[in-house]
Amino acid sequence: MEGADPVNKKLAAALSSGAVLVLALTGCGGDDDNEKLNSWADQVCGAVQPQAKKIQAANAAIQKETSDNSTPEEVRKTDSKAFQDMSDAYKAIGAAVTKAGAPDVENGEKKQTDAVKELNGISASYASLKKQVDGLDTDDQAKFADGLKDIAAELDKLSKSGNDALKTLEEGEVGEAMARQPSCKTATGPAQSTTG
Repeated sequence: MEGADPVNKKLAAALSSGAVLVLALTGCGGDDDNEKLNSWADQVCGAVQPQAKKIQAANAAIQKETSDNSTPEEVRKTDSKAFQDMSDAYKAIGAAVTKAGAPDVENGEKKQTDAVKELNGISASYASLKKQVDGLDTDDQAKFADGLKDIAAELDKLSKSGNDALKTLEEGEVGEAMARQPSCKTATGPAQSTTG
């Protein structure tokens, strides 16, 4: 059991950086009276919030599993479910952005398309990590630790490579409109009071 422990911690660290991705969808500041854009932001934020919670919960489950002295079977089961939840959550966010349509800004359509493509890509990556975790050999501690190491490396890549299109989607007016929506603010924790 000892062998997998540091690897497990590495997995948790890689995961937490990956989960930051969705929370980036909840920027702050700015004010403007573009009603169309405000309505778009409200729709997207409302859909993102439950998914962000799902991702945080999956992340927390993995973190907890790493702090406990869990058996490889428990780790595999928890990680598998967490990756499935994350895959579903990113897919749902992609669907929400698709449904909301293009934001009413310059290049809105391209921003929307790129973000959806990225969200679906992240969803597929988590689905493939789930498959990987499901295939790990829990009887052989050393093999299991090696398998987790590979998964942690994949997660690390995922957290670094993802999120460019999301950042682009949220630049400028879109980010400002999202910041004004109560549904966005609560996705990152306690709502901050903003004036304007």
